[in-house]
Amino acid sequence: MNPVEDKILLSHGNGGRMMHNLIENLFLKYFANPILNEQTDAAILPANTADIAFTTDSFVIDPLFFPGGNIGKLAVCGTVNDLAVSGADPLYLSVSFIIEEGFSMKELELIVSSLADEARNARVTIVTGDTKVVNKGKCDKLFINTAGIGSVRKENRFVSKARDIKPGDIILINGAIGDHGMAVMSARESFNFKSPVISDCASLNHLIREILDQTVSVKFMRDPTRGGVATVLNELTGKTGFGIEIDESALPISRGVAAMCEILGFDPLHIANEGKVIIVAGHEEADKILTVMKKNILGGKSAIIGRVTGDHPGKVALKTETGGRRIIDTLTGDPLPRIC
Repeated sequence: MNPVEDKILLSHGNGGRMMHNLIENLFLKYFANPILNEQTDAAILPANTADIAFTTDSFVIDPLFFPGGNIGKLAVCGTVNDLAVSGADPLYLSVSFIIEEGFSMKELELIVSSLADEARNARVTIVTGDTKVVNKGKCDKLFINTAGIGSVRKENRFVSKARDIKPGDIILINGAIGDHGMAVMSARESFNFKSPVISDCASLNHLIREILDQTVSVKFMRDPTRGGVATVLNELTGKTGFGIEIDESALPISRGVAAMCEILGFDPLHIANEGKVIIVAGHEEADKILTVMKKNILGGKSAIIGRVTGDHPGKVALKTETGGRRIIDTLTGDPLPRIC
């Protein structure tokens, strides 16, 4: 990569010398490992497991940089978390870039560096990828597509399927809700709130593995990204046919998120998260799971927020701080587009 090239050119995607220079001097600089360094059309991977989990995701966030992260970090966290909440130990990632002509080389390096750092933190290996450059105006700066593979232990095979949930089971979350969506909104609109909101963007696989290794009653896990906590809980009632009751006073919400939601008219339960996991477990282990979560840096503000109930089947009810109840529906519109 020639030092005078401070912008992405169409030639960086044509398969020739400039594309190879981009791969060698930027992507391999940060992603290098024995598998990727082979630069074959398909990575040959060891997988010493009977079952694998496989997921894919695309990231089109606006803006690309936000308090607490950027599209590169987000791409790893989003993919790793989809594997982890499925009971898998994430192993491998593919990463593909669609870059708009004229995009800043400096910003691209910041994003690639952040992506590589988060992959190392999550202990996953980037084993293959692709780069495409499109004409100016044909995409919005940068899109990233990922795929992830993880190994699934036999005892965790059905943890994402909500098969054994019953009334009395407890619902937990590992911290404050709505941080990611509000951080992106604040960066997008240049709000100047006194209490800044930082995205919770984080890879949860180590936290989740600690929980699964030390307990046996986890029946369901999901990361509440687009649509937030409310959408996940409504999907759960649809799967089980039971009701869910959430305690408003138990919901962890930061002061900044609460203030922004009040001013802008949003419900924190519908706002996206990128570092949260909802867990449903037997009531007999609820306190133990909570203790495990709180010992992890990503679970310091963990809380029991509700329970599964035989009442109001198929509905999610919020017990308000004033003692009333209201039904929490699935999000119907999209108040915060392009937050992941």
